[in-house]
Amino acid sequence: MTLYFLTIFIGALASVMVALNGFLAERYGLLTSTVIIHISGLLIISVVLAVKRDRAFMARQKWFLYTGGAVGVLTIIFNNLAFSRISVSAITALVLFGQAVSGLVIDHWGWLGIGKKAFYRHKLIGLVLVMAGIAAMINSFEVIAVLVSFIAGINIAVTRMTNGRLAALTSWRASAWYNFMTGSVFAIIVFLLFGRGEAGFAELSLDPRLYIYLGGAMGVFMISLVNIIVMRVSALYFALLLFIGQVAAGLLIDMLLSGEFSWRNVVGGVLVALGLCVNLWMDQKRRGLSG
Repeated sequence: MTLYFLTIFIGALASVMVALNGFLAERYGLLTSTVIIHISGLLIISVVLAVKRDRAFMARQKWFLYTGGAVGVLTIIFNNLAFSRISVSAITALVLFGQAVSGLVIDHWGWLGIGKKAFYRHKLIGLVLVMAGIAAMINSFEVIAVLVSFIAGINIAVTRMTNGRLAALTSWRASAWYNFMTGSVFAIIVFLLFGRGEAGFAELSLDPRLYIYLGGAMGVFMISLVNIIVMRVSALYFALLLFIGQVAAGLLIDMLLSGEFSWRNVVGGVLVALGLCVNLWMDQKRRGLSG
C-alpha cells in the first residue's frame, strides 16, 4: 500500500513539473528550456553522487538501458509543446492513455525485465471506465497537442522501465545520473540542430520567477523515487496510480491558472479511479480463485 501512495505522490509532482517546464518554455523557447532542464538536473544528481561517493560508472549494461534520458527529452518537448494549447488536466489524461496502452503491452509480453502479466478480458471493464474518464477531461481537441501528449505517455512508460531496470542492475543514483547525462547530450544536439533561432536564446537573463527553474530538480527527485519502486508495481497500475495524483494536482494548477474549477475533470478523474479499482479488485479475485 505504501508503494501505491508513493506512486500517487509522484503523479502529483509530475503535474507540477509539467507546469513549471511549460513556464520555462514560454520564457526561453521549447528547445532552450529543454537544455536548461537537463543540465540543471545533471548538476544536481552529480552533486548527490559526489556527496554519497557513489560510482556512476559501473559495469556496462545493455545499450538500450541507457536510452531513457534521450527518450525523456522528447517527453519534455512534447509536454511543453502541448502546454500552451490544452489544459494541464487534458495533457494528464492523454499522457495516461499513452502510458496505459504501453503498460498493457509491457505487462503482457514481460518486456524490459518485467514479469509477464497476461491481459485478460475482465480488464476491459476497467479500461472502458478509464477511457470514459479521459474523454470527459478533454474539452479542446487540438490534433497536434493531443497526439504529442499521447506519444509523451508512451515515452514516459519506456523511460520509466529502462531507468528502473538500469537502477536494479546498478543503483538508483547511477540510473538517474545516466538519465540526465544522456538526456543532456541529446537535448544539446537537438538544440544545436534546430534551436538556435529561438527568441529566448538571444537573452538568457534570469527570470524573477525563480520557481520555474525547479523542473530539473523535481525531475531528479521523481526519477529517483520511480527507480526505487517501478519494478515492484505493475506497469499498467503504476500508470493509473500516477494519474490519480496528476489529476488532483492538475485540477489545482488549472484552477490557479484560469481561475475556474472544472467539474468535467472531477468526473473524469472519478471514472478513471473507479476503473482502476475495478481492475484491482478483479485481479485480486482472480488470484484468489487460482490460489
